[in-house]
Amino acid sequence: MLKPVFALTAALTLLAAPALADEPEQAEMTKGEAKLAKLLEGRVAGEPSHCIRTFGARNITQIDGTALVYKDGKTIWVNRTRTPDAIDDSEIMVIKRFDGTNLCRTDHITLVDRLSGAFSGIIILDDFVPYRIPEAEG
Repeated sequence: MLKPVFALTAALTLLAAPALADEPEQAEMTKGEAKLAKLLEGRVAGEPSHCIRTFGARNITQIDGTALVYKDGKTIWVNRTRTPDAIDDSEIMVIKRFDGTNLCRTDHITLVDRLSGAFSGIIILDDFVPYRIPEAEG
């Protein structure tokens, strides 16, 4: 009677092994999402925009594996991109803009390795979502 229990336990262990192997990757994604959630705490999402007005790339923050964030006064713009896995704050972003000082979903962002200077990937932008603190009702 014990043999079926051992066989069932062994089978369940084998089925769980792939899920256990993915935990570090999921934990890393969760870390980025948690960082973004903390940054946006108390804010409400607004209407997405194809472009935002920016001045340089100094205010653009990369949240690993999650999003690009641009702070403009009281507004925080979030671009989750179509390639969030490419976002890595250890890489240098090189932005090719097609609309002057605006950053648009059609712009090209290439990533360069800080140490070697070699191309290391691309980020494909999506719409920018503004997050603002809601005005007090009264």
